[in-house]
Amino acid sequence: MTKRSPFRYFETSPEIIRLAVMLYVRFPISLRNVEDPLHECGIETSHETVRYWWNRFGPMFAAELTLACLEDGWQAWAGHREHMPKSFSGGPFSGDGAPGGFRRLPPSY
Repeated sequence: MTKRSPFRYFETSPEIIRLAVMLYVRFPISLRNVEDPLHECGIETSHETVRYWWNRFGPMFAAELTLACLEDGWQAWAGHREHMPKSFSGGPFSGDGAPGGFRRLPPSY
């Protein structure tokens, strides 16, 4: 049996639904402010529609993203380790006694 699309009863395309939900989740904006960029693109929708899409498809999108990250082995985050302070990898203090692995500046006179 083939898997049915969760978007089958909606007139709006899945790409627009995904865009609206991701705009709301990614940026700290209200549901009403999601309407503005969509309106500029020529997409007429209300904040209640975006809220409904978020409640219905948000968990599905989150599961897809989590699965994608697990398949990659979280390699996207591996490059950020060199920017961590030494307190995360070594001890709470570095060799010169400054907390967090940060160097103290010499006093200015």
